[in-house]
Amino acid sequence: MKLKIYGSGCAKCNQLTANTEAAAQALGISYELEKVTDMNGIIDAGVMRTPALAVADVIIIEGKVPNVEEIKQLLA
Repeated sequence: MKLKIYGSGCAKCNQLTANTEAAAQALGISYELEKVTDMNGIIDAGVMRTPALAVADVIIIEGKVPNVEEIKQLLA
């Protein structure tokens, strides 16, 4: 599964990354995680609010940091 985190690298972005990795590992999902910190890359992806999470290039979370359980439900 290809996961992308969009954000500047702020604390919220780092928390979203940690929660996403924990959720994927808890579900036993094989994943590849990419962080997009370049503002042009974020805009090109259509992200209006960071942090954001995309699965297979589809934005599923934008502008918030859900907990591990919420992310597990989205990934399952």
